[in-house]
Amino acid sequence: MHIIPFLLYVFVASFTPGPNNIMAMGLAHQFGFKKAFRFCIGVGIGFFVIMELCSYFNLLLKDFIPKIEFGMTLLGTVYMLYLAFKMLKNKSKANADTNFKSNFLAGVLLQFINPKAILYGLTTISTFIIPNYHSNVSLLIFSLLLAFIGLAATSLWGVCGSVFQKFLTQYRSQFNIVMALLLVYSAISIMFE
Repeated sequence: MHIIPFLLYVFVASFTPGPNNIMAMGLAHQFGFKKAFRFCIGVGIGFFVIMELCSYFNLLLKDFIPKIEFGMTLLGTVYMLYLAFKMLKNKSKANADTNFKSNFLAGVLLQFINPKAILYGLTTISTFIIPNYHSNVSLLIFSLLLAFIGLAATSLWGVCGSVFQKFLTQYRSQFNIVMALLLVYSAISIMFE
């Protein structure tokens, strides 16, 4: 596995705005980090479950349909390029639903309706992990790693709260360009692996 493209993709996808991060930021800004952190822990656990499900789904596809590996890699590459394009086009200010209750269960359940988390899991695991690792232990370790990085990202957005909102508003275009370029680099790297 090429570790640099893997880490770039994981960190860019985890730390860029998405439902988990924006909710954590909004909740921390409105209710304080303590309540937002319960939400973040729920996100981490729900995210771990999604990563495990994605791992075994991808492994099942790879074991039963070996020719699908190239298609899965191509799909992952196209999705990363799509994310880069969407990031460049995104001019709107991030906002959070301030009526959402901050609690553990909400964080867990959000993962099952969060398309970014599901597509991230399918893409990351099919593109970087399954081609190199197949054992239950390695899938568990990578799922824990991805969940931990997701928890760290969500928690960071929660800690930053209103400060991060101001930064993104002021430097949104530059931030989006850098993140998009990192996604393009990751996508190109996996195609030539």
